[in-house]
Amino acid sequence: MADPKAKVRTRHFLEAKRNGVRITGLTSYDTNTAAIFDEAGIDFLLVGDSAGNTVLGYDTTVPVTTDELIPLARAVASSVRRAFVVADLPFGSYEINAEQALATSIRFMKETGAHAVKLEGGRRSAQQISRVVEAGIPVMAHIGFTPQSEHRLGGHRVQGRGADAEDLILDAQAVEDAGAFAVVLEMVPSDTARRVTELLEIPTIGVGAGPHVDGQLMVWTDFAGLTAGRVPRFVKRYADLRGALTEAVTTFRAEVASGDYPAREHEYE
Repeated sequence: MADPKAKVRTRHFLEAKRNGVRITGLTSYDTNTAAIFDEAGIDFLLVGDSAGNTVLGYDTTVPVTTDELIPLARAVASSVRRAFVVADLPFGSYEINAEQALATSIRFMKETGAHAVKLEGGRRSAQQISRVVEAGIPVMAHIGFTPQSEHRLGGHRVQGRGADAEDLILDAQAVEDAGAFAVVLEMVPSDTARRVTELLEIPTIGVGAGPHVDGQLMVWTDFAGLTAGRVPRFVKRYADLRGALTEAVTTFRAEVASGDYPAREHEYE
C-alpha cells in the first residue's frame, strides 16, 4: 500500500485501488494485537462492534455501546505507528439522524485518537455519512450483510444475490456519493462484488465477498483460530491459537500441581 514506514492515510486507500494494490485489514480491540498487526504491516485496523462477540460475550453486536467501544479504540489507536485505525459506530448511536451520527463520530475522534469511523447501511445511512464527512471526519461505509441488522435480515444470510444485486449496487453508489472513502462488502456473492468494485472509484473491502474486491478484512480471532465452534465459510484459519493456548494452560496447571513450577530459575534471592 503506502511506504511501509509511512502513516496510512485515506488517500492511500484511493491510490491502492488505482494502482491495483490489495488492502489488508484486521479487527483489533487491545494494545497487544494492535502493535503486532501494525508491525506486521496490516494497512488498517478496525475496532469493530464485533467486540460484542469476541470481547464482551454478547450473542450479537446489537447490545454494544459507544462507552464500551471507546476504551478499546483508544487502546488500539495509541498502539500503532503506521496502520489506519477505524472505529465502528455501534447500533443506536447514529440511526436517529445525521446530527446523532456526527455527535457520536466526534466523540470517537476526540476521545480515542482513531482516524475514521465506520457505520452500516447504504442508502438509509447516506445522510449520516454525508454529514460526518462534511464535518471533516473520514467514513468507511458497510453494506451487504450488516450485523447490526441481523434480526431484520433473518440471521447471517448472503446479500446481493439475483435481483437483490441491483439494490446492493444502489447502496454502494449512495455511500460513494455521500463521501465515504471506502466501503466494506460483507457476505456478498463474488460476481456482485466484482460489479460493485468495477463501478466505484472508492475501494471495496471484502468480508466474505470473494477475490475481486480491492482489499480484505477479517476478524482477528477467526483468522487466528481463537474462535470456538463454527466459523463463516469465508474464514481461513492462519493459526491455531486456541489449541496453543489450551496446551500452554494445561501444561501450566500440571507443573503447578507437580511442583515443577516455579523452578529455581524463577526465584529471587
